[in-house]
Parts: sequence; C-alpha cells; structure tokens
Amino acid sequence: MRNFLRALRHAWPYRGRLALSLVCAILAAMLWGLNFTSIYPILKILGSEQSLVQEIDSRIATTEKEIEAAEGDLERFGVKAREMVGVPSTSQVEQRLRDITRDQVKREARVESLRRTVYHWRVARKFVVDWLPADPFHVLAVLLGLVLIATILKCCFEFLQDWLVGSVVGRSIYDLRNRFYQQVLRQDVNQFSERGTADLMSRFTVDMEALGTGTKTLFGRVVAEPLRVITCVVLAAMISWRLTLLFLVMVPIAGFLLGKIGRTMKQATRRLLERISTIYKILQESFSGIRVVKIYTMEPYERLRFRDATRDYYKRAMKVVKIDAVAGPTIEVLGIAAVAVALLVGSYLVLRKETSIFGLKFTEQPLETEELLQLYVFLLAIADPVRKLSSVFTKIQAGEAAADRIYQCMDRMPRISPNPEGAWVSRDRLGRLVMDPVASRPVHGGEHPFLEFRDVCFSYDPGRPILSHISLEVRRGEVLAVVGGNGCGKSTLLSLLPRFYDPDHGSIFIEGIDLRTIHLRSFRQQVSMVTQETVLFDDTIHNNIAYGVRNATTEQVEAAARKAYAHSFISALPQGYQTPAGECGGKLSGGQKQRICLARAILRDPAILILDEFTSQTDTESEALIHKALADFLPGRTVLVITHRLHTLEIADRILVLDNGRVAALGKHNELMDSCPVYQRLHEHGGSRHAA
Repeated sequence: MRNFLRALRHAWPYRGRLALSLVCAILAAMLWGLNFTSIYPILKILGSEQSLVQEIDSRIATTEKEIEAAEGDLERFGVKAREMVGVPSTSQVEQRLRDITRDQVKREARVESLRRTVYHWRVARKFVVDWLPADPFHVLAVLLGLVLIATILKCCFEFLQDWLVGSVVGRSIYDLRNRFYQQVLRQDVNQFSERGTADLMSRFTVDMEALGTGTKTLFGRVVAEPLRVITCVVLAAMISWRLTLLFLVMVPIAGFLLGKIGRTMKQATRRLLERISTIYKILQESFSGIRVVKIYTMEPYERLRFRDATRDYYKRAMKVVKIDAVAGPTIEVLGIAAVAVALLVGSYLVLRKETSIFGLKFTEQPLETEELLQLYVFLLAIADPVRKLSSVFTKIQAGEAAADRIYQCMDRMPRISPNPEGAWVSRDRLGRLVMDPVASRPVHGGEHPFLEFRDVCFSYDPGRPILSHISLEVRRGEVLAVVGGNGCGKSTLLSLLPRFYDPDHGSIFIEGIDLRTIHLRSFRQQVSMVTQETVLFDDTIHNNIAYGVRNATTEQVEAAARKAYAHSFISALPQGYQTPAGECGGKLSGGQKQRICLARAILRDPAILILDEFTSQTDTESEALIHKALADFLPGRTVLVITHRLHTLEIADRILVLDNGRVAALGKHNELMDSCPVYQRLHEHGGSRHAA
C-alpha cells in the first residue's frame, strides 16, 4: 500500500478538482437517498382513502392522545413518589423509589419524542397545504415529477464527479509516467540490460493503466458509494435505528472477507502483469528479428512460443476474473441475509403490533406496514453500494500491485554517479579539452597523459572477469586501434570510457583527473560514438543527424552530411533531408545508415571519437567513402577504433592487442608483426573473422 500512496501524491496538485468532485458526490448521494423517501407517501396515497391532509390530521390527533396518556402516567408516578416521602428508608423503599424514578424518566423521554413527532407532522401539514394539491392523484403526479427532477440533478452531479475524477487521474498518471521515464533514462546501461525493454514497456503501459484504474476507482467509487451508504443509513435510522444497527452487524464480516479476497487479488494481479512482460518480450524479439525468423523457417516455433505465453497469461487472467467475480456475490449474499433478518424482525413488530422482541426494544411505537417497506427499501439500497464496493476493492488491489512494480523500477538508483558538482569539461578556442581550474588541480606531480587506463578490471558477473589489469596511456590527438579475438573485451574496454560502466578495480583518468569525479554530462558532450549496430530513430534524416545537437541549423546538418559523404544520396531521396528514416532506419541501406551515424558524430564535433566496428555492415564503396571522411575529420581528435579489417588500421597511430581480457601488446603494425604472435594470427586470417 505504501507505493500506491506514493502514486496518489501526484494527485495533490489537483486537489481543488478533487474537492469539487467530493461536493458533487455528496449532492448526488443526498439526491439518490431522498428519491427513496418518496416510497412512503406514495404507499400512503395508494393504500388510503383519505387525503394527505386528513391522514396527517389523524396522525396528529392520535399522537396528542398518546401525549395526554403519557402525561397522565407521569402525574401518577409523581403522586407515588410524593407518597414515598417520609416513609422510613429500607431496601424495599429505596428499590421502589428507583423503579418509580426509572418509569418517570421513560415517560418523560416518550413525551419528548411524541412532541417532536407532532412538530414534524405539523411542519409536513403546512408543506402539504401550501405546496401540494388536494386531489390524491395530482399529489402522486407531483411526487413522481419531483423524483424525476431529483434524478436528473443526481445524474448531472454524477457526471461532473466522474469527469473531475477522470481529469485528476489522467493528469496525475501523465505526471507519473513522465517522471518514471525521466528516472529510467537516468539508469545505467547495465540496468537496462538486466530488465530488458519489454519489461519496461509493460510497466509504462499495462501497469500504468492498472494504476490509473485503481486511482480512478479510489477517487470515484470509493468516495461515491460510501456516501450513498451513509445517506441510506441515516434515513433508515430515522425510522428505526435499532433495526438498522441489526442490519449493519454484517459489515465486519464483509470487511474480513474483502480483506482476504483483496490480498489474493494483489498476488494474482502481480503474476498477471509479469506474464504480460513475457508476451511483450516475445513480440519484440520476433518482430525485430523477423528476417531471421523467416529465413530459418521458425514461424511454427514462434507461434508455439507465443501460444504458450498467451495460454499462461489466460490462466492467470482467469484466476483474477474468478477472484473478482466471487467478491460481488459474496457481499450480495451477506447483504440479503442482513436485510432478511431485519425484515423478519420488523415484520414481527408490525404483525404483532409490538415494539420489542425478547426484551429488546426496537421502536418507540409500533411500526406501520408502509414504514417497514420504506425501511426495507433503504436497507436494500445500502446493500447495492456495498456490493459495488466489493469490485472496487479488487481494482484497488490490482492498482496497488501495479504501483509496486512501477516503483520497484523507479527506486533503483544508478550505479554511475553523474557528479553534478564535479569538474566541468569544456573546449578552449583551439578545440582542446579543459576543466575548471579548481577541480583540475594535479592529482600527482608531472605531466599527465590525455587518457590513462590504470590497472582496470571489470566483469559483468562476479567470478567471470572480462578485463584484467588493463594499463594503457593514450596521447592527445592519437588514433588508437584495438584488435583481438571474439570476446576478448574490446567493446567492453571502450564502453568504460563514456562511463556506460565503471571498473570494478582501477581507474580511468583524463588529464590526470579520475573520470568518476568529473561532471558526467559535460564529459559525454565531448564524446561521440559510432557502433556496428546503427541506431536510427523513426524520424526524418535531418533530425537523426542533428540528434546530438539540439539547435543545429539546416546548414550545419548539411555540412556534416557532406563531410560524411552522405549529402548526395540524401538529396536524391524524394523529400531530401525531411525523408523519414523508418523504424530502425529500415528504409535505408546499411552503408547509408552508417554514413548518417557518422554525420551525427561529425556534427557533434567531439574531442574524443569512439568507433566500434563502424564499417562492419557496409559495402566496399561505402567503406571507402567512410574512410575518406575519417581522413579529413580525425586530425586533432583522440580516436579509439575497434576493427577487424586490416586496411582500417592504416589510420591508426598505434595498435592495442587484447587477448582474454589482458593487454597482449601495444605498438605499431611493423613492431607487432615482429613481436606479437596474437597479432600475427589475426593478420594471417586477413580480418576475415569478425572481432565483436
């Protein structure tokens, strides 16, 4: 419940609308209860030959006679009490005085009650004489007209309440979803890998909808239905509060059963939401890899896998349906049982003209048939909102389970600290990296290399090291190529530089400053990356190139595209730079996508450029153009490049050879050919194997 309450805080800015919705709910409940009060006068009109005025006069006369009789009893008790004065005090005398006093108090209470009744009847008579016609049929028509008007007003207030609650819930879920997205974007790359995008998409969609439904139910039905119950309880208590209390004995039992059902519902809903994440995962994998599915004729397997997931979801959903379905009938049975007991007791009082049963007094005076039926209607009206509240409770439990899943993800703190108070990285007029003077004071004496990996160790899972004791220095403006076999840790090593991950041991320094102490966003603004997996968004080519520079002009975008030798094919497209790239750049070839990604990196004008197998998906012509673009763009920048193609090594100043997560050698091509067996084997293979 704690996370559900945290979600409700997002509705606090819209508390004015909630307060107005509460007013509408109160008015609707009052009108709803008052409509049932028409039952008594309608029954009296239909069952009596007298007019309403005559009926009221008869009631007033009868009540006044009862007052006279009660006052006579009071006088006799007073005489008896005076006779006891002066009698010697004994236990019998004292008991007699107590009995007389008790009887006097009862008669006084009855006289007071009868006088209030006479007052109410006189007020009713004045209303009937002044506002209602004399003819019974006309009176009935007026009453039914008032019921219709009250119903219309009630429906208007109900509409306003639903609209106000819906607007509050919509706005609060809008705020929460945006905050959730902001929090997720702050998390580390590794945290995305742990959860998976399918699971996150499920929390953003299905879980948010379940939370919204629970919140709307809480602010809507949980407010409106209890108000109806309260209205009917008050009106029923005006007829006989003791019979009403007898009916309400079932409330604790109903509350206990709802609590049991609610806890079961929460667990079942949590499992159901987890199964939805599984379905999302299968859909994402099969749709994104549709070419692989088709070429390997795995459609039957994918259908079977999806069918198994949906069957499991169906079973979980049916369990939720059963739990939700059992709540309503359970409460309805309890409600009807309570009404039956109250009606049975009331019927005994009416038929026997009694006011008590087994010494328990239920009314001050015998009930009329019309009063009992009116009470019965009120009690049935109480049972209906209570029955609706049973389904409301299950929806809130489902919303609570969804809130737990949402905040479970929101509460995860990123392992990579952004260091908002750290040294700010910027560029001077010559394009060199500089940091603010205070934060960039030397950590140790002497000149510092531009980049330094000092005894770096890293592993994704404990006990399975990927990098072991990597020590490396990179000079400013140097092009360093990283080569090695599959799984040797090349991509992982370069992923540590923009701090996608932090080393488990050791540190990475830039200009002698530990990267962990530098303002993270300002440092990443000086870094660009082009990977073997081209990432393009379903947007225009212009916006894809300008993705890293928000305020880039058309001229700047075109200049970057020309440097990447992409301008010619972009201009030939039907809409030029405004041509949509399609989902994941599906409307472009591999070489075209790679050059657009390179143009994006060029427009960023980075001080550090990371190229991770950046030509792995390009043809010979596109690769030649990319190399030509790099030859013009790389001078003056520090570049780290992973490649398995030998002619790409021509742009490198030095080559780092990795083997099983360790540095095997570092030097120029000729030096490595003479001294490094690992590099010799890679060279002999001619770069035919892809070093991922």
